[in-house]
Amino acid sequence: MRTPICDVFGIERPIFAFTPSEKVAAAVSRAGGLGVLGAVRFNDPDELDQTLNWLDDNTDGKPYGVDVVMPMKMPTEGKSVDLEAMIPPEHVSFVDRTLQQLGVPPLPEGEGREGVLGWLHSIARSHVDIALAHRPVLIANALGSPPVDVIEQAHAKSVKVAALAGAAKHALSHVNNGVDVIVAQGYEAGGHTGEIAGMVLTPEIVDAVGPDVPVLGAGGIGTGRQMAASLALGAQGVWTGSIWLTVEEYDLSAGVGIRDAFLRAGSSDTVRTRIYTGKPARLLKTKWTEAWEAEDAPEPLPMPLQNLLVADAHNRMNRGDDPDTISMPVGQIVGRMNEVRPVAEVMDRLVAEFHEAVGRLDDVAGA
Repeated sequence: MRTPICDVFGIERPIFAFTPSEKVAAAVSRAGGLGVLGAVRFNDPDELDQTLNWLDDNTDGKPYGVDVVMPMKMPTEGKSVDLEAMIPPEHVSFVDRTLQQLGVPPLPEGEGREGVLGWLHSIARSHVDIALAHRPVLIANALGSPPVDVIEQAHAKSVKVAALAGAAKHALSHVNNGVDVIVAQGYEAGGHTGEIAGMVLTPEIVDAVGPDVPVLGAGGIGTGRQMAASLALGAQGVWTGSIWLTVEEYDLSAGVGIRDAFLRAGSSDTVRTRIYTGKPARLLKTKWTEAWEAEDAPEPLPMPLQNLLVADAHNRMNRGDDPDTISMPVGQIVGRMNEVRPVAEVMDRLVAEFHEAVGRLDDVAGA
């Protein structure tokens, strides 16, 4: 199971796995794919540096990547600007009132807004600097093309750059900016998504960028059959995320409510909303998302103000044991995330199912 992109990154299987867990990323890389560590949760540069040191030492010399979140720089982002002062009091009151109504306990003393600073443009740049001091083979940006100077910085270190695209015109813009790999992220995906489903989006982007630019299919991919479909549409591999949220290795000291919520959810139990970051993102449907749909709920704020507003709330809910009150991005593939398995088993099953699907197609073609 090899495509040209395997040779580009020195991997055995064209399976790219985005995950906020370094343990999952390392396990995927050891199993022949490319684990891509999400850096947005790291407020402290030293913590990211230490985590990448761990990845360097625990991937058996196999390659890995780093994913950053680099939105367009806000004019208000600067040391002299108090971003929290820009959050309307009625939004703060709504969040506090909703948490109280849902019975969400406070965080332990000393714990606070983990992951907030990672959404800022300046912090994302520091994440790139730290990553390039290690040995990633890929820097991915979750919000489109990073600035051209960041792309050039990565290329100077012989590191490829990937960017997510939700439309063919966005993919072309990425390529013109110097991006090496396009992730065609369909509407079904968790986190930030566009308006077009993967079955339509992937071939549109493949045709738009041409044969010299590798495309990864993303969104709703959690089985070997779906991998086969993506490659049949012209992709050279797949970019996966949600399916790694219920593997044995996934542990960010979160409460058991998150895993329980995923294990019981169906494919229709997600919602695309701006309440997570200020940009459209697909989340698990819970009492928290329902509260934001009520008539008395305020409109979500733009990025990064919305994330500043809800960061404490997210941490409080996700540390708890109530699966009805969590806030986590997840794709529609959540309906198949109904058991806990180790990463290596998930990888092997993906490959086995892929070969079974291709074998069925060979039988049809030869009939």
